[in-house]
Amino acid sequence: MTSNEIREKFIKFLEEKGHKLIAPAPLVPENDPTVLFTTAGMHPLIPYLLGEKHPEGKLLVNIQPCLRTDDIEEVGDNQHLTFFEMMGYWSLGDRVSADGIGSDGYFKKESIHFTFDFFTEVLGFDKDKISVTVFAGDDDAPFDKESYDTWKDEIKISEERIYKYSKVENWWGPAGETGPCGPCTEMFIDTGIKACGKDCGPSCHCDKFVEIGNNVFMEYNKTAEGKFEKLAQKNVDVGLGLERLTMLSQKKNSVFETDLFEPIIKLLKTVIVRNQHMSLRGAESDEAISGVGDVETAS
Repeated sequence: MTSNEIREKFIKFLEEKGHKLIAPAPLVPENDPTVLFTTAGMHPLIPYLLGEKHPEGKLLVNIQPCLRTDDIEEVGDNQHLTFFEMMGYWSLGDRVSADGIGSDGYFKKESIHFTFDFFTEVLGFDKDKISVTVFAGDDDAPFDKESYDTWKDEIKISEERIYKYSKVENWWGPAGETGPCGPCTEMFIDTGIKACGKDCGPSCHCDKFVEIGNNVFMEYNKTAEGKFEKLAQKNVDVGLGLERLTMLSQKKNSVFETDLFEPIIKLLKTVIVRNQHMSLRGAESDEAISGVGDVETAS
């Protein structure tokens, strides 16, 4: 499956579930001094995650170019990039309704099913190779039992493939110092390579597990004082990395071997080889001219 086909299938899948396609935002954010670049698909939607009405409604989908440097030390391995395309979809909550979701929205359970169905039914990923993580809970927010139970009881992921992690691994946001944020559940493909140790899991960096998606449940707002306050509306923010999904769909060992990068790399190799040949020919010409000059000087 080509990267373009994945883009098209993703948008069609969500449109069939009532989502409206919205245009991507500029890579350099407008009217936002908190960050230099758009770091996630949710970033341009912050006003709507906080309660402002979006002109296209509450269910949205798009593909957002992003630039992120928080994991720059990992860039250069087989799956991390600074610039990437984030395939995202959202359910913007309803601050007026009693449940904070509204009759035309959804929350954890439905979004988990949507993401899992896209991976298994559209992309054809093997359910038995998928592992997931959920928020373990802390003083700021409780254990995400709803996500855990959805994976275990409805999706039927075995408990040994459901990992509970702290806020370091399973909490997303805010995009800047303050703003909407919340617990998340992440999905990973087990590549089948040998485990790095007895505690090997999605949180380690041995490349056995490749993250393929992140469902964020934005129930909180982080204040300037560092407090996490409950939002009046409950938002779903889902992000799937196009490059990694393409790598796995095309059965490649690296994002750089996919049709997103391979033509560019091939062109660069051609240019480099051509320039090397030109340099060699130039050096040979210089030697020949130098040789003629030596002969003339000797005569």
